[in-house]
Amino acid sequence: MSEAKNSDPKKLFIKTYGCQMNVYDSERMAEALGGKGYVETDSPDDADMILLNTCHIREKAAEKVYSELGRFKGLKAEKPDLKIGVAGCVAQAEGEEIMRRQPLVDLVVGPQAYHRLPEMEAKTRTGEKALDTDFPEEDKFALLKSRPKARRAPAAFLTVQEGCDKFCAFCVVPYTRGAEVSRPVERVLSEARDLVERGVREITLLGQNVNAYHGQGPNGTWSLAQLIWALNDVDGLERIRFTTSHPNDMDDDLIAAHGECEKLMPYLHLPVQSGSDKILKRMNRSHTAESYLRLIERIRAARPDILISGDFIVGFPEEDDQDFEDTMALIREVNYGQAFSFKYSTRPGTPAAERALVDDAVASERLYRLQALIAEQQRGIQDSMVGRDVSVLFEKAGRFEGQMVGKSDYLHAVHVADAGAEVGDIARVRIVESGPNSLKGELIR
Repeated sequence: MSEAKNSDPKKLFIKTYGCQMNVYDSERMAEALGGKGYVETDSPDDADMILLNTCHIREKAAEKVYSELGRFKGLKAEKPDLKIGVAGCVAQAEGEEIMRRQPLVDLVVGPQAYHRLPEMEAKTRTGEKALDTDFPEEDKFALLKSRPKARRAPAAFLTVQEGCDKFCAFCVVPYTRGAEVSRPVERVLSEARDLVERGVREITLLGQNVNAYHGQGPNGTWSLAQLIWALNDVDGLERIRFTTSHPNDMDDDLIAAHGECEKLMPYLHLPVQSGSDKILKRMNRSHTAESYLRLIERIRAARPDILISGDFIVGFPEEDDQDFEDTMALIREVNYGQAFSFKYSTRPGTPAAERALVDDAVASERLYRLQALIAEQQRGIQDSMVGRDVSVLFEKAGRFEGQMVGKSDYLHAVHVADAGAEVGDIARVRIVESGPNSLKGELIR
């Protein structure tokens, strides 16, 4: 009886916080532990190992992790062999503190060391704790096992660049992810071809500052634009996206690619953070509102129908009413298809952490006004899609019989009734209705 039980696969539950890069990292961690006999489960109650893959960008990120860990105390008491780990940026920033504050944690691994997870897991099985928040010199991607050949969803993330050298005053990424590192061109292309063989038709290239990509390729260092053109030649890959970008790294070749590269989708996430030059300088963003607006003009000249997305921080230290109105003016001029916006919150260890905070009620009121403006613009652009024909990659079945759901070239969610399509199909769809969070379309036969 016990022998049969020991032959059963171990179950792994991963909860992922934050950005798309963490989604990609979670996939690779699951694959790494797959070599140790783990299969993924959707429930922590079934798990032999629980991993929290954390993000340090949002407010009170660490406290949310401790709160989540607290929920597992009863489960750990019921299952003494259960192993619990914390990965990602909170792990990198607070590794030893996590071990001290929450003894039920068996392992802590930073985002640059998760290729060592199999060895760390083995260590925990002997009753030891495992902590690794190093910035190793070896390339973790080169040491990870090859990805399994099973079919997968038709859209996938692919990390090509990590870390950041910009040192924005509000950001912890240079401290938790390290300096900018770009993966070699051939390894990126090899992984992309592997994903396509498994059914992927759309790849989003990821990086903390992805358009600063400078990977080694044939005949020297390649830019992101060169990498995109190489991916354009991969048979079976139909769509290319990239995120997240910095305005200072949108070079001429990358702008031109938006107008010339057929597979590069007409969607660009280009954070500005503020429309006030004073605040941009305090943020150490190294660009101005005017330079950002002129950049948007050049991008739209190359691809007039491109949908622009952005990020905004409201209530940054020293932001006054005029600074906020400058941000609102910039938003009105750009006309965003979508955006992510937050009240400023302190990140210990960053330059802005020591500065006086804007009154919380004031910051909240500004955020409400900014989000209302963004929502108005987003809805206007979405409504303007009615009557247009778009290309839709179907990603899953909808809630109703025959319904399929997917993403348009502009990254809008689109649902089609009686689609007669399968997951992975790309079809021309006429948009007939705009809803609160999605578009309704009809298949063009």
